[in-house]
Amino acid sequence: MTKETQHQHGFQAEVKQLLDIVIHSLYTDKEIFVRELVSNAADALEKLRLKQLTENEIYQGDLPLEITITTDEEAKTLTISDHGIGMTREELAENLGTIAHSGTKSFLEGLKEKGETNADVIGQFGVGFYSAFMAAETVDVYTHSWENSAESLKWSSDGTTGYSIDDAEDAQRGSKMVMHLKEGMEEFSQEATIKAILEKYSNFVSFPVKLNGELINKVDAVWLKSKSDVTEEEYNEFYKFVAHAWDEPRYTMHFSADAPLAINALLFVPNENQEQFGMGQMEAGVSLYCRKVLIDAKPEKLLPEWLRFLKGVIDSADLPLNISRESMQDSALIQKLNKLITKRFLKFLEKEAKDSPEKYEEFYAKFGRFLKEGVATSFEHQAQLAGLLRMETSMTENGKFSSFAEYIDRAPEDQEAIYYLIGASREIIENGPYLEAFKKRGIEVAYFMDGVDQYVLDSMPEYKGKKLICADRADIELEDVDTEGEALEADKLEKLSAFMAENLGDRVEKVEAGKRLVNSPVAALAPADAPNAQMRSMMKAMGQEVPEAKIILEVNPRHEVIKNLSAMQSSNEELAKLVTEQLADNAMLAAGLLDNPQGMVNRLHDILAKVTN
Repeated sequence: MTKETQHQHGFQAEVKQLLDIVIHSLYTDKEIFVRELVSNAADALEKLRLKQLTENEIYQGDLPLEITITTDEEAKTLTISDHGIGMTREELAENLGTIAHSGTKSFLEGLKEKGETNADVIGQFGVGFYSAFMAAETVDVYTHSWENSAESLKWSSDGTTGYSIDDAEDAQRGSKMVMHLKEGMEEFSQEATIKAILEKYSNFVSFPVKLNGELINKVDAVWLKSKSDVTEEEYNEFYKFVAHAWDEPRYTMHFSADAPLAINALLFVPNENQEQFGMGQMEAGVSLYCRKVLIDAKPEKLLPEWLRFLKGVIDSADLPLNISRESMQDSALIQKLNKLITKRFLKFLEKEAKDSPEKYEEFYAKFGRFLKEGVATSFEHQAQLAGLLRMETSMTENGKFSSFAEYIDRAPEDQEAIYYLIGASREIIENGPYLEAFKKRGIEVAYFMDGVDQYVLDSMPEYKGKKLICADRADIELEDVDTEGEALEADKLEKLSAFMAENLGDRVEKVEAGKRLVNSPVAALAPADAPNAQMRSMMKAMGQEVPEAKIILEVNPRHEVIKNLSAMQSSNEELAKLVTEQLADNAMLAAGLLDNPQGMVNRLHDILAKVTN
């Protein structure tokens, strides 16, 4: 045999198959190979650092622990070198000559039996080195092990036919990988291209990364430090870096965990909500890392969509480094991260709300809509999110907020519901007819004044066992209380109710006397199964057909207008009919159910003409 044939090795059939998967199916973006190779170099340096702790002699022990990258546009090459642990001849054959050598064949068989996609299961094997062949036509690796007695070697392959291992002259400790780029891949021999990739994926590698002599990774991985070792200034500067911001964060949450997953996280709440300025929906702002190497800058499913305002970094050592974006989105690990981080952040907000309520209310004013979105779309976290909602109530001062928990604490023990009203403003709610009965009985009513509140409240029927009930519903039963003023006699009231119902026709379900009105003559109550004003508005906005509003008209038998209307039935029936219709329109207008107010205005003119005649 000649020396050349002695050193030539062929790939096994199943290794060829797996190599084809790695090159063509595993990675979404071609540029990922740079990330993988830099990560491999960092691993080799870390192994060498550990050897230095236990071994007396290290080959070329004074070489710096760093990664150097060189581009050559003329030669169309990209070179990545490290002074790490290096490889012996046997290690070259084992690590680079065989992919997943501990079970390649059984792995491929399992892949075929389970019918799983390549990207879903390949991440468990250490195959990042072979991503180089996505861009390289041939790859040469020059290496020398950390052991003094080891050889200087050269490994070469085209990624298809096999590989060779030959002697090399005076290779330095570690590995130097020279990629001869394919036609059409010349961009990876350009400094600007590689610099952009390194700044995107490898900014926080533990060892210095130098590109053509320039240090690239100048920012510390602050999230891996202990909280006690990080100053507020460092947090602020890191926030500006990851969020591309000029201001300082409103909140900073920094934590680590070992179980059920190994996690280091540093999350920031920005000072401003960009969506409030009409800048469109924000993209996911928390990047996913694995051991300081970027997996995805904007992972859509790492956190719920309603937490898209968060900025920062989540680093999990449990993720396979070469996980692809497609498999990441469906990964069970990602789902666990999602649940764990979300619950942790909500607990963080709960503590902030308790410790610094004024600061939390400032946050809520800016970002409360995101929490409401979570209530409506994330049942798993709904109870926690509902506890973070804030609202004004009939028992708080104007501009002061309450939580549902505080509402319950103030309510009598036997009160089984949380009552609320929705309106455009506090003034409109308090000047409407629906609050009267509750104020008379000392029952607190929560005020909601955001356009999305109806949708949010409809999605959460209760809070801690207390039903949420809108105070404008007709089926609410309230205890009797003493009322001022003499009521219209029962027979006259019955006659008037029948007269009003007959003249209003299909506009009302019924007309009846009620207990809830104090200062208002009438009120339009929504039947239990009918959409209220806010829901009707949402249906219109979504282009849905809205049923004709049909109300229960409640009259106040103690009000002077009702008494006078009763007398008017006999003295001026025509005017009584006009007043009846006007009262119904007034009530529907107050309820937000009057679609066409023009008829009401014209009728009012007719009434004025008759009473001024």
